[in-house]
Amino acid sequence: MGALAESYGVRQGIKYRKPIREELETVLKIDPSFMLGSADRALGRWYAEVPRLFGGSKKLAEQHLKESLKFNPDATISHYFLAELYLDDGRKADARAELQKVIDAPLSKEWAPEDQDFKEKAKKLWATTK
Repeated sequence: MGALAESYGVRQGIKYRKPIREELETVLKIDPSFMLGSADRALGRWYAEVPRLFGGSKKLAEQHLKESLKFNPDATISHYFLAELYLDDGRKADARAELQKVIDAPLSKEWAPEDQDFKEKAKKLWATTK
């Protein structure tokens, strides 16, 4: 649902904000470790992408993304989303540190193609942060 909402853009996707957040919060209540912290990662992304007027929060985004890393410290996707968040916040040094973690992370057996994709994205984004 989150990916679909993002693909529609902010104007159309905003109508899905409440059910997405509620479902992710339900997962966290049931099992925060589900899929290695994926609910925290998705909720972090939710808070980062939803406009502040509609409940978005950079502080909560960072908190949830960091929480997701407790279950998988090498999660390229979480580190990449943190890097984007830091860049949006003008924290270039922090963003570069997160991008380096993406680049240096080992490939997951189950998620190697996705990891490789985020590594490529991180290299491109790294080049723009100099």
